[in-house]
Amino acid sequence: MSFAIVAAIAVSTAATAYGQVQGGKIQQREFERQAEEEKIAAEARELQRKQELNKVLAANAVSASMSGVTGEGTPASIALESAKQIGTSEGMINLSDKLKRAQLRRQGANARAMGNIQATSTLLKGSVSVAQAMPE
Repeated sequence: MSFAIVAAIAVSTAATAYGQVQGGKIQQREFERQAEEEKIAAEARELQRKQELNKVLAANAVSASMSGVTGEGTPASIALESAKQIGTSEGMINLSDKLKRAQLRRQGANARAMGNIQATSTLLKGSVSVAQAMPE
């Protein structure tokens, strides 16, 4: 009778530990998938911003040329400063997107580690239960 109880405890413990490890792996893959989706979405947003910027710049160039403004002096200085500001803004947006993806990957690694820790804890508790169930 006690062998059956010990075997049941051992099998239950092993199955639970295996499930916890696999759960951690699944969570990690999900976070990796989310990070990849975020990368694709960030690239799409960047492309859209560039297209909108190109439209605005083209409209400004047409407007300036129709009004007889040359590409020298103050209009050129304003355009250069605008380009610098846009570049800085794009850099910050790209950095923010990269940080978000890195955070998702860290969350995945943490989820996997937690699954492993939970499995280890389960195995230790199961070992104690087996030892207690063993006849003296």
